[in-house]
Amino acid sequence: MGYQTQMEAAKKGIITREMQIVADKEGLSSQELSELIAQGQVVIPANKNHTTLDPEGIGKGLKTKINVNLGVSKDCFDYEQEMIKVRKALELKAEAIMDLSCYGKTQKFRQQLIAESPAMIGTVPMYDAIGFYERDLAELTAEELLAVVEEHARDGVDFMTIHAGMNLETAMHFKENQRVTNIVSRGGSLLFAWMELTGKENPFFEYYDRLLDICAAYDVTISLGDACRPGSIADATDSVQIQELIILGELTKRAWERNVQVIIEGPGHMALNEITANMLLEKKLCHGAPFYVLGPLVTDVAPGYDHITSAIGGAVAAMSGADFLCYVTPAEHLKLPSLEDMVEGIIAAKIAAHAGDVAKGIPGAKDWDLAMSKARVALDWETMFKLALEPKKPQRYREESIPDAPDSCTMCGKMCAVKNTNAILAGEKLKI
Repeated sequence: MGYQTQMEAAKKGIITREMQIVADKEGLSSQELSELIAQGQVVIPANKNHTTLDPEGIGKGLKTKINVNLGVSKDCFDYEQEMIKVRKALELKAEAIMDLSCYGKTQKFRQQLIAESPAMIGTVPMYDAIGFYERDLAELTAEELLAVVEEHARDGVDFMTIHAGMNLETAMHFKENQRVTNIVSRGGSLLFAWMELTGKENPFFEYYDRLLDICAAYDVTISLGDACRPGSIADATDSVQIQELIILGELTKRAWERNVQVIIEGPGHMALNEITANMLLEKKLCHGAPFYVLGPLVTDVAPGYDHITSAIGGAVAAMSGADFLCYVTPAEHLKLPSLEDMVEGIIAAKIAAHAGDVAKGIPGAKDWDLAMSKARVALDWETMFKLALEPKKPQRYREESIPDAPDSCTMCGKMCAVKNTNAILAGEKLKI
């Protein structure tokens, strides 16, 4: 084959099958895409062992992609229900699914997920470590944590969140700078606790070169996790967040030297007026690597509606340079999401992603909106439903409220502005 990773192939001028598929999807030349991958500004997460993958690109000049989190916990341990969610997420065209299972023997579920899913699959190996070894956190060794990473890679995981920036230096900085919500990253908090309990350096930082060897062997994209992402708008853009981001930028360059693809993870909770500056800051400090954000949630006071707070932030983030949005459901901060919660989260994230694409001028983004507008002015309801981001809900609304004038709706009826203006411009007489 002549290369180990998509980045190595791009540097050698080789156009891979995955590059050609992504280029065709995005309306780019394969050469243009290859150059962006070689520079680290675009990634194609595509583990060699994920044979069912329909590859997608993430990064500069490409459509904003979304990720769906799912998986079991000790309190909600139903793998079949999670597979139902997986199939629904695929039906709704989510580009990525992260298995965040943190209880029990997770490999069987992970392998089934990878076998069935054309979407790229992500994991956080640190979540799996305690259940895999069935031992307390402090008893786990560096070798054992790296072994879990290799197992996930061997199973076919396309991208992994690795909190390598939560090292002893970052931990000290965190302890010296008080925050309102401390550490809200699950993986980051586990590694912080492990370091505090053992007195040792974060294995993913100390043995980063070995981690890169594993990723290169299977072409796993590292999603460098933000252990210190803000968990409240009060903590956003503080020195703890920026300290870790600087380290992530240094780790990015080391990964690129080994031809390992990198995504940078970001906030979190953040006031609306700080989002654009944060997108610029990440791109500067992390050398243009693709940016993956959770929301951001623009207010802390809307539990039960955080799919909305995150969609507001996600749209601004995408407009300002974020490349990958992690969905947030109405259940955020409250419980494991249900199937219905997941659907609402996906739709909200896809709206945010598309709104961002329109704003930043992604080729073809506005064409979808233009087609919908033309269908609306023609009062062509069937075409409107076909063009809808999710057609079932608008169809149901239409069926629940049938108007007397079948080409209008029950909001305006015979006073429909579109219908009446069309008639006047066509030279017809009106009787209202």
